[in-house]
Amino acid sequence: MKLTATVFLLFIGFFFTPAFGQAVNDQGSHAVDPRVRAAVFQVLDEYMDTFNAKDLDGWERTYQFPHYRLASGKMSVLEKAGLRSSEKVFGELKKTGWDHSKWDHRNIIQASADKVHVDTGFSRYRADGSLIGHYESLYILTKENGKWGVKFRSSYAE
Repeated sequence: MKLTATVFLLFIGFFFTPAFGQAVNDQGSHAVDPRVRAAVFQVLDEYMDTFNAKDLDGWERTYQFPHYRLASGKMSVLEKAGLRSSEKVFGELKKTGWDHSKWDHRNIIQASADKVHVDTGFSRYRADGSLIGHYESLYILTKENGKWGVKFRSSYAE
């Protein structure tokens, strides 16, 4: 009986140590503060709205800099706003027939007070509403200098 109690205490001690219980401390949790959730979703809404409006300046205001994107096996870094042209960003998309994009899902999978990982999916559409494609991605938003923004995107979109 003594051995069973000892094993039980070791079991409890292991599973409730700070290292194992990290999901409940300030280093990241699956529980999301409603204020953080609202702020993150507002940024993602603005991100998509300004992108669809082809408003490069507005779109970049939803970023944190430096801003990172991993897609098509390549990492790109945008050190600051204003380094790209609208034609470079939207011109290639327009060649595919792209007119607008829409979020299919946005699920916060981990969060802290200043960083959030968001599992996202979005679709690209032509002007007639026909689907170009659906893309899964991971967005990391951070709160820097009191402002939430998109810091990192990893996408299966080209």
